[in-house]
Order: sequence, then C-alpha cells, then structure tokens
Amino acid sequence: MAVVFADVIEQALKLTTEDKLALIENLLISLDGDPDAEPAALASGWDEEIAHRIAAIDKGEAEMIDGEEVFARLRAILARPR
Repeated sequence: MAVVFADVIEQALKLTTEDKLALIENLLISLDGDPDAEPAALASGWDEEIAHRIAAIDKGEAEMIDGEEVFARLRAILARPR
C-alpha cells in the first residue's frame, strides 16, 4: 500500500496546477460521501458550516486553541508508535 501511495503522490505532484485543483476537488467530493454531488452544493454546505463555526466563536461557545499547541498535539500523535 505504501508503494502505491508514494507512486500516487509522485504522479500528483507532476500535474499542472489546474489538474491538481481538479484532483483535490474530486478527493474532497469522495470524502463527503456523494460522488455525484455538484461542487457548488458541496461549497454551499461548507459555507453553512463555516457560518455556524464563526457564530459559535462570536458567542464564546467554541474553545479556541493556539495554533502552536495544535501542531504540538499533532506532532505528539504522529510520533506515537503504530
């Protein structure tokens, strides 16, 4: 699996910017679970999520975490033996 992944990454990095954007868009669509969804519909859903998160921040309902702390946590997770 790792070899296939590395090959995919290597090929993806050779794509034009336009093709990279199309690849990213298709991968994001696949993560959202509906491969037939229109990009505009997905964007609308994300716009709603962003508005919801901003409202939570403005109301003081969201816990804000410093970026450096987030990255430190991620590094600790990634450093764990698998």
